[in-house]
Amino acid sequence: MRWPFSHKTKILAVDDEAGFTRLLKLAAPQYEIRTENDPTRALAAAVEFGPDLILLDRHMPRLCGDRLAVSLRAEPALQHVAIAFVTGTVPMDDEGHFATELNGWPVLSKPVSIESIDQLVRDHVRRGPKKSDG
Repeated sequence: MRWPFSHKTKILAVDDEAGFTRLLKLAAPQYEIRTENDPTRALAAAVEFGPDLILLDRHMPRLCGDRLAVSLRAEPALQHVAIAFVTGTVPMDDEGHFATELNGWPVLSKPVSIESIDQLVRDHVRRGPKKSDG
C-alpha cells in the first residue's frame, strides 16, 4: 500500500519514560519524531515543532496527559493537530472492552506497535489540501 502522505509525518511524543521515546524514534524511521520527556515543556515544543500528531502518555509527573491534551487543543496554532494517548492504563468501557477513545481522543495501549501508530496516522492525521475536481 502506498503511503498517503506527501511529506514525512511529524510526530511529537510526550512521555516521561525516556526509554519509550528513544525506542519509538528507533522503531519508526518513516516519521520525523521529536520527543519531550518533560510534560511541562510539551506545549512550547509542539508550537515550535509543528507536529501532525501528538502522542501523549497519560500518567506523568507534574502534568498529566489529560490536562496537557486540553492545553494543547486550546493553543490556536495546534487546533488542527491530531492528539492520541499512548498509555499502559487503558480504561475499560461499560461492556468490559478496552476503550478506543478517551475524552474524544484515540487511545493506544502500551506496548504499542508501529502498525497501530501507522493506522492512527492514516485515520487521524490531516492529509493536506484536497485536489479540486476540475
